[in-house]
Amino acid sequence: MLSLRPRGQGDASRRIVVVHPSPDVYGSDRQLAESVEGLVGHGWLPEVVLPAEGPLRALLEDRGARVRVSDFPVLRKALLRPRAFLLFMLRSPATLWRLRADLRRSDAAAIYVNTLTIPLWVFAARSAGVPVVCHSHEAELVARPLQLALAAPLLLADRVIANSVATRTVLTTTIPRLSARIVVVHNGIPDAGRPAPPRPRRAGDQVRLVLVSRLSPRKGIHVALDAVALLRERGRSVTLDICGSTFRGYEWYERDLETRVQELDLSDVVTFHGFVAPTRPLLEAADVVLVPSFGESFGNVAVEGMLAARPVVASDVQGLAEVIEDGRSGILVEPGSVEGLADAVASLSDDPVLAARLGATGREEATTRFGVEQYRSRIATLLLQTARAHNGFRRRTTSRVWRLVRSAQRRPGQARYRYRGE
Repeated sequence: MLSLRPRGQGDASRRIVVVHPSPDVYGSDRQLAESVEGLVGHGWLPEVVLPAEGPLRALLEDRGARVRVSDFPVLRKALLRPRAFLLFMLRSPATLWRLRADLRRSDAAAIYVNTLTIPLWVFAARSAGVPVVCHSHEAELVARPLQLALAAPLLLADRVIANSVATRTVLTTTIPRLSARIVVVHNGIPDAGRPAPPRPRRAGDQVRLVLVSRLSPRKGIHVALDAVALLRERGRSVTLDICGSTFRGYEWYERDLETRVQELDLSDVVTFHGFVAPTRPLLEAADVVLVPSFGESFGNVAVEGMLAARPVVASDVQGLAEVIEDGRSGILVEPGSVEGLADAVASLSDDPVLAARLGATGREEATTRFGVEQYRSRIATLLLQTARAHNGFRRRTTSRVWRLVRSAQRRPGQARYRYRGE
């Protein structure tokens, strides 16, 4: 049986550098906290490097990690344009040398690079001789040259973790050679315990909707607003709570949403709560959870809604289709379809029994398939296997070289004869 506690002399064998591109606390950020808790719980000493101060730091320190802030480049959307990406690459050598030096000083047994948006750390790890595991949370398709540029550094990783089959498919379609080193580990979502039962509701009663998301066009919040307006046109009584804030640079989208609310005359039924943590109370206060994204590599919010035993209506895309079985554990609709989203909500409004059944089945599925303990254990196991395989290879190589050197020193003539003696 594999022991998850790293072996070796001193603390060096237990040190691991963990790198993450954001100090916020959204999907992949919260997932990092679960990864860190798994590493700490299995004997590792993680040092997490973040590019800036933010709320994630306290969360990680509470999980037992040491955290430091060090400026390093992150591939945001603005850098994925060809010219901007070229400039990024031209400025990379100096940064790469600094990151390599940081890794060598760390004396870490491995490095865990979270997301594809910080590729310089993969190059730095390889040049420093540190085994590297990269965790990909990205299943969004971009222009092929940029997709290749994002995925290519993974050829230098010892192991790649994909958070869904959808993510693995995107990576292997882009670079087929990656298939041998990719393993799928579905996100593990903490369960806050038995949820409050759904409020008693009869057909046609008011429906409370909730949407938890970053405020960005890809998340489809504008589609949800249009669906609420359509439902009201049909005489339905609905409210919508929106929880989330913007990435820097997307403030314009938040303003557009607020303007849309005014134009659609929804001010009395739509509430913007900003960033909310924890989200469980708002999920339990809702009748239906909406996830109208245009693309998701996994869908943490969908699982959180399922754990709260509320029916989830989500877009039929990538990871969301992997999480939800349509008609059994939730409802999937065509992405971007205002009518489809409104029709799904109306069906749940008219059939409280269906809503309760989807909520109950969804919770059962979520607790079985996306448990946080199995996720933490799996991440810790993969990091340990990678570190041991690397160290075993290094020991075998060193031993082989040392035997040849000693042989040449003791019997130089015979060694030379054996080398030449075809």
